Amino acid sequence: MTARARDVLARGWAVLPPDPAMAAWVAAARPVADRLLADPRLRARWMRCGGTWFAGVNVFPNDATGAVPAEGVPPLAGPVLDVIADVLGLGGFAWDPAQISVYLPGYPAAPSEGESEAAFAYRRKRDAAHVDGLARDASRRRQLGELHGFILGIPLTATPPGASPLVVWEGSHEIVRAALRARLAPVAPCDWLREDITDAYVAARARIFDSCRRVAVHAAPGECYLIHRLALHGVAPWGADGGEAPRPIAYFRPDPFPGASPEWWLERP
Repeated sequence: MTARARDVLARGWAVLPPDPAMAAWVAAARPVADRLLADPRLRARWMRCGGTWFAGVNVFPNDATGAVPAEGVPPLAGPVLDVIADVLGLGGFAWDPAQISVYLPGYPAAPSEGESEAAFAYRRKRDAAHVDGLARDASRRRQLGELHGFILGIPLTATPPGASPLVVWEGSHEIVRAALRARLAPVAPCDWLREDITDAYVAARARIFDSCRRVAVHAAPGECYLIHRLALHGVAPWGADGGEAPRPIAYFRPDPFPGASPEWWLERP
């Protein structure tokens, strides 16, 4: 296990070096992603922020191995699987359908439909920073939602560092863990999904902004990055040096324990 791989636990993120198996997956997956981005029905559903972000949640038609056999996309393979098993202790899970997230020059150009001015300002000033897996109820309060073991980001093209990079607050995963552990300690795990965790989450996020280093994560095709499931992360606005080409990323967020009691989400590495 490399020191870089251990960073996912110590820092909350890690970029893994180029790998032939990952490069082969990207080469086969890129044409599929391009067709999804061009599909008028998907564009009507998933374009956000004044046409500068295609959210593409779970639109990639992969199977449980990460493959799309009909399109020649192979299963996900290579050292990243060893890192997930050795560092996070996770293996034997089914891959979820990938999100194909595409950022375009000018992101974020305008609020998305239904996005308040305050939320849009937060998107621009704080990179829409969030922890994946948290849901909102009808009154916009936070609850646990779709739990996952990690976030795997796979760049599909080479882009400049200023092309709306993913940003992560280093060490934020342990602040989130401590805050939610304290909030949920008096509650039986079977009831966690019904608990309002808004105040604990907002307080943890404020502490993170004050104390954690914000890092822009950049990777090339053939590389990939792992983000800890509890890490606060977001996407920066498109920079002056972002270039003119879109930045497509495939994101996987598998649930390694479907149907299990949710305490693993806080207590596992």
